[in-house]
Amino acid sequence: MLLTAVALLAAPLDSPRWQQVGPSPRPLQLNDLPIPGRRKPSPQIDPKGDGKDAASTKEASRHDRLADCLRIGREDPDMAVGLARHWLSEVTVPSEKVRANQCLGLMLAQKGDFDGAFAAFTEAVGLIPEAQAVGAVPLIAMAGNAALAAGKPQDALTWLDRALIVRDFADNAALGAVQIDRARALVALGRTADAAKALTAAHTLAPDNADGWLLSATLARRGKDLVLAQHDIEEAARLDPRNPAIGVEAGVIAMLGNREDAARQSWQSVVALAPQSDEARTARDYLAQIGPAPAAASGVDPARAAPTS
Repeated sequence: MLLTAVALLAAPLDSPRWQQVGPSPRPLQLNDLPIPGRRKPSPQIDPKGDGKDAASTKEASRHDRLADCLRIGREDPDMAVGLARHWLSEVTVPSEKVRANQCLGLMLAQKGDFDGAFAAFTEAVGLIPEAQAVGAVPLIAMAGNAALAAGKPQDALTWLDRALIVRDFADNAALGAVQIDRARALVALGRTADAAKALTAAHTLAPDNADGWLLSATLARRGKDLVLAQHDIEEAARLDPRNPAIGVEAGVIAMLGNREDAARQSWQSVVALAPQSDEARTARDYLAQIGPAPAAASGVDPARAAPTS
């Protein structure tokens, strides 16, 4: 075991993993929440505010402006931003302003302007009557996501907490994702015990969310609870076996547990699966630190290493 390597492998809890767009950012789907890589596409906001997907209550209009804005944004986010701003300038009906701000916020997030996205989402929420708060929950969560990505964890926590207290919102998967974002914000604020509680709640609400298990594994590893860390990283790998961030963390946990062969296998799988990714660059650095496997290295228990497919 290389003590220098172990020290380098233990990434701090205030690293970007806990504050950026997610532990394994993927290209933003333009109708997703602005923290990529973690969520199913968010529903279009129903201007009636009953919390249902607008598309489920009536067939989308062929010229639905939100759908058009998002479609254009897939090819040209700059054009979509301009269209959303023009839309905002010419409408007076609050529900239309909500939809225009939704597109604007998503497009700004796509461009990396999370402060602008936060402003758009918060303006949209302010236009939804309190009596229709259930319909506002997705936008409230978007505001929290954008604040988190903008490096404003206290603002993020305020908005995410607000999403949790809306009565009659019963989408457990969405609430679990909110708890995961809360954990990121709480870690950024130095409240690691509260972050662990948020992740426990996330596991209950959304047990199939791999990112929640990845983050709880990281938190347990930083707290030197390698048994819990190994359990949680195995859950993450089972749910999302091709996520390179999970492979990197699995290797770190294995290395700290004196399982160098398992660590090597995990990092090699990351390089093989996503050779151009940031995670692969990290994995190559770790592999360089520990060096090649000894000629007579013992076999690796595949159940204890990150899956490779």
